[in-house]
Amino acid sequence: MDDPRRLTVTGPAIAVRGNDIDTDRVIPARFLKCVVFDGLGAHAFADDRSQLRERGQTHPFDDPRFADARILLVNKNFGCASSREHAPQAIMRWGSGIRAIVGESFAEIFAGNCQALGIPCPTAQAADVAALMAACEADPRLEFRLDLEAMTLRAGPHLVRLQMPTGPRSQLLAGTWDSTAELLAARDAIATTAARLPYLGNWR
Repeated sequence: MDDPRRLTVTGPAIAVRGNDIDTDRVIPARFLKCVVFDGLGAHAFADDRSQLRERGQTHPFDDPRFADARILLVNKNFGCASSREHAPQAIMRWGSGIRAIVGESFAEIFAGNCQALGIPCPTAQAADVAALMAACEADPRLEFRLDLEAMTLRAGPHLVRLQMPTGPRSQLLAGTWDSTAELLAARDAIATTAARLPYLGNWR
């Protein structure tokens, strides 16, 4: 069983530039008809990618140099608009699997949906995010190291201080972000308590 704790994330990074990138751009509505989330990653930023291809340009998610990225770098208010959980599901399933998102700021519900998947969403100052984006674009193989205990992100000569609300960070560090796993781990205690409750037993 995988360790549920989220202490560090290491690997290359990918930058998606722009403020107020909403969840409809992350995963367009026509892909929400899926019964399971498998395969959603291939459609992340589908419309943005298509529009750039028509103009003879390449979206970062279409650039094979970034296919192994583990950290996504974004700007302000990322994941705004609708509350669809498909957005972080698609990002998590793209390429080799995005395991953390670092940006200037996030929409609250999007950050909560990421938290439920164990994806940290720490924030950094705009100038620091710009420097990190430039660094990964200049060298797609540059190793990034996100340390949730130290709240830092290091890449080459860059060392950036991160911010994150105490509650979500503590859950990620302790591995208690997965509410379903927490319930299953306590099933014996739950069964014991349920057996003592008169309104849950002695049905006729």
